[in-house]
Amino acid sequence: MARAKKAPPEKSGARTKHWRALDAAHHIHPFTQTEALNREGVRVITRGKGVYLWDSDGKKMIDGMSGLWCVQLGYGNKELARAGCNALNTLPFYNHFFKTTNPWTAELAAMLAKLLPDGHEHVLFANSGSEGNDTALKLIRYYWNLKGRPEKKLHLSRTLSYHGVTMASASLSGLTPMHTQFDLPLAGFAKVPAPYWFGAKAAGFGDIGPEEFGLLIARETEKIIRDIGPDRIASFSAEPIQGAGGLILPPSTYWPEIARICKENDILLHADEVITGFGRTGEWFGSTTYGIEPDIITMAKGLSSGYQPIAAVSLGERMGEAIATAKEELVHGFTYSGHPVACAVALKNLELLQRQRIVQRVKKRIGPYFQRRVKEVFSNHPLIGEVRGIGMLAAMELVEDKAGRRMFAPQRNAGIICRDHCFNNGLIMRAIRDTMVLAPPLVITEDEVELLLKRAKLCIDLTAHDLGVG
Repeated sequence: MARAKKAPPEKSGARTKHWRALDAAHHIHPFTQTEALNREGVRVITRGKGVYLWDSDGKKMIDGMSGLWCVQLGYGNKELARAGCNALNTLPFYNHFFKTTNPWTAELAAMLAKLLPDGHEHVLFANSGSEGNDTALKLIRYYWNLKGRPEKKLHLSRTLSYHGVTMASASLSGLTPMHTQFDLPLAGFAKVPAPYWFGAKAAGFGDIGPEEFGLLIARETEKIIRDIGPDRIASFSAEPIQGAGGLILPPSTYWPEIARICKENDILLHADEVITGFGRTGEWFGSTTYGIEPDIITMAKGLSSGYQPIAAVSLGERMGEAIATAKEELVHGFTYSGHPVACAVALKNLELLQRQRIVQRVKKRIGPYFQRRVKEVFSNHPLIGEVRGIGMLAAMELVEDKAGRRMFAPQRNAGIICRDHCFNNGLIMRAIRDTMVLAPPLVITEDEVELLLKRAKLCIDLTAHDLGVG
């Protein structure tokens, strides 16, 4: 399809005004105060190419967040578009009820089984990470019922975790602002602490080192398990790296100890790989990066590079064997589970990630380059208390006192100030509280990394000026 010519400024402004009016009148946005947004006027994104986006007024932005952690291959990939178009022209829809499959779904399940950690041979499909995590919780409960352990029903997860927005996945999430409006969490969920070392001093742990802190938090988790009673606990759900909670990278001591605790207490380990899957950390899955051996894995986002809504849940050996051989109907599934068009796009996406050696590139070249340059640009900045990252993930903590790791009072709105400077200067960088997060497309070039960091530094400099730091 030919690209439309750029509209003259007066026409572009009229179109923006028109779309803003329609949006304000009829569209309720996620995680947004609607009245305030309608007063401000929504941003209208009309086009994307590579690592760039354009709005309806022709303003070009570099996308430092891959949409929402998902556009691994960048925007405008014609092979992904053709794969979706071919499937639409061949089989625009059919379901997996009535003892039916389609070629794309069957091929995608088989390809995932090759890429996933050992033992993950069985896959179910859903349409979003939230649905995937909701499905995982159901399957975990079903597993214990099949094993004659119906008392194991409680799901553990961490503070500052994010697992989605359904009633169950929001209950699993540890971001408490998601709970009060909806009378959540539901019964059957409990929280353990997050391995957030940078926040340890503010939380009263003193000048503890990261490795000691990782062990401490794991053993606090073990104490909570003992207090609850391991016979009641079905699962422990965790992102290998906590994403929407502030890009929390666990100390190296944390995951081995958590794995031991889960194994000794017969608790299923559920890895939420919605963000960390498909090359983001330099491995196909974050579980491989941290040596985790999950019983069940959820994935979405990078599965299709965001080009189609799709999610998957894979079952490790013991769960897969129990559920696949159950002598009864599995009473679960969605109309669009394994949609042929979504599966066709995801299949092509995985093919491209392999053919172009994107994951290896993240591990060996662009990931190390990105990490080195982020640290070089920001480690000595007076506003930045810590720079952390892995692969194509990076975070910078905005702090009032660098030496003391003292954060700003919430009412200072440091993160929001910085985020707004970013949008005004052609950069999309996410603010999670006062943590500025970057997760650019995996296909970003070194020159584009330099442009991204140049704009990020400008915006952090402007934020420091606004806050009177430095």
